[in-house]
Amino acid sequence: MRTLILALGNELMRDDGVGLKIGRILAEKGYNVLEVGTDIFKLQNYYNGEKRIVIVDAILSEKFEPGKIVHLKGEEVFEKLKAEIRSAHFMGAVDGLKLMMALDERLAKAEIHFIGIVAKEVELGMKLSKEVENAVPKVVELVEKIVRS
Repeated sequence: MRTLILALGNELMRDDGVGLKIGRILAEKGYNVLEVGTDIFKLQNYYNGEKRIVIVDAILSEKFEPGKIVHLKGEEVFEKLKAEIRSAHFMGAVDGLKLMMALDERLAKAEIHFIGIVAKEVELGMKLSKEVENAVPKVVELVEKIVRS
């Protein structure tokens, strides 16, 4: 199944850049990765009808410890991210993706996965916290497993 990996984040805000770091690792391995930074709407210009979309981003949560990996799929992405967990990009990924799905029938039919890494430090700087850095290899492995399935 053709898969597009969306790497979200702001690498100038410490842990918020983890999605971009993971996206770059996966791109080096040959996966189809689109770096959207903090602008999910870039997807509109680069979406080629892939049947599966895997979004990788930092998340904010008081419920989970920093470095925790949260994998959501399908409608769960839209329900849980609004209720329990917040994307670091406010109108960001979830609302923007939902809007684009309403406008693009192909995107509406895609299998959606969201992999979030709970951020510890979202402040000016480029270094990931130890907890988030430790999650990177596990997230790379999880994305590869999803792509292969």
